[in-house]
Amino acid sequence: MLACRGVRGATTVQADDRDEILLATRQLLALMIRQNGIDTADLASAYFTVTKDLTAEFPALAARQLGWLEVPLLCGYEITVEKSLPRCIRVLLHWNTVKSQKEIQHFYLHDAVKLRPDLSELPPVDFDELEQWIQSQLSSTP
Repeated sequence: MLACRGVRGATTVQADDRDEILLATRQLLALMIRQNGIDTADLASAYFTVTKDLTAEFPALAARQLGWLEVPLLCGYEITVEKSLPRCIRVLLHWNTVKSQKEIQHFYLHDAVKLRPDLSELPPVDFDELEQWIQSQLSSTP
């Protein structure tokens, strides 16, 4: 049965730098869609948050760079909690799928593994191969 499911992910960057924010977000999105078999035509929307120490760029731009031109995107700030993880980008994808919630893989990269260690036991990520796939997506985007 088709249902709208949430797919979560988070990553961190070393600095409030536009290129770092876009690279980290593209990598996170690429893993989320590749590992879950997501066709972007089935995405209802995506919601991005950043911690208040990230102001150099909207992480949603990374999705646009990957060709998500028809997916509704929204950015906001994560609530500020004392001792929370700094320089963190979070995303929640709303995906129309027949998969059960239990079948969905969520991704927490870099320092964001601290947020959900129970969901962070994944095979090692080959970031070079991932970047090649991302570049192929960027070159095919109008």
